[in-house]
Amino acid sequence: TVVGLPKTVDNDVVPIRQSLGAWTAAEQGSIFAQNIIAEHTSNPRMLIVHEVMGRNCGWLTAATAEAYHNWVAEQDFVPGIGNDPRRWDVHAVFVPERHIDLHAEAERLHAVMDELGCVNIFLSEGAGVAEVVAELEASGQEVPRDPFGHVQLDKVNPGASFAKQFANLLGAEKTMVQKSGYFARSAAANDRDLALIKECTDLAVDCALRGEAGVIGHDEERGNELRAIEFPRIRGGKEFDASTPWFTDLLESIGQG
Repeated sequence: TVVGLPKTVDNDVVPIRQSLGAWTAAEQGSIFAQNIIAEHTSNPRMLIVHEVMGRNCGWLTAATAEAYHNWVAEQDFVPGIGNDPRRWDVHAVFVPERHIDLHAEAERLHAVMDELGCVNIFLSEGAGVAEVVAELEASGQEVPRDPFGHVQLDKVNPGASFAKQFANLLGAEKTMVQKSGYFARSAAANDRDLALIKECTDLAVDCALRGEAGVIGHDEERGNELRAIEFPRIRGGKEFDASTPWFTDLLESIGQG
């Protein structure tokens, strides 16, 4: 009897509602952002790109941006000495599930840069890959791919390519691209994940003892029931629902809605 547990910070397992570790990674990504975005005062017209894990799924980027945005809202700032909360906040969130209108966003963010002197972007590592690949192929360059045909993100480096394009369009004087992936995914589980882990492992033991195989999780296709989900129904590649209210509320609050 084989019983599995769904552990991935991408939160992209079908049909599981919430994979183990994803909430923790979002919280840790926010902590990472709190430190790197402190650099927004280090240079005039500063562009900071926080690149978050997520080749095909934008959940972690969205959840990280939301956690960080909420952290900013909880802080006490003194705008009178230049410590403006708007300069600390998220100004754009780009995920693979939403088309990026590069020039429309650049126009919006150029106004932010003019007013605040900085722009902070949260970017999924897979967001904008299609545009970067198309640009490379149009210029006759070979796009490196792995044996499965996936674009090798570490070699294409979409975050750096994206940042370069935005830097030119925004007139940024300094650009910083920072990746939180290893920092966020290596952290010890937070209380919310620990509660989910216990719920799942308790059921996993019960299922193993009675000989019931499957992957333990809340089954989105069965009313979010916590159960041993049949192995043939498990697959990766679940997309983030970019129309989910908490994400659309976030985009609206930062002027990207």
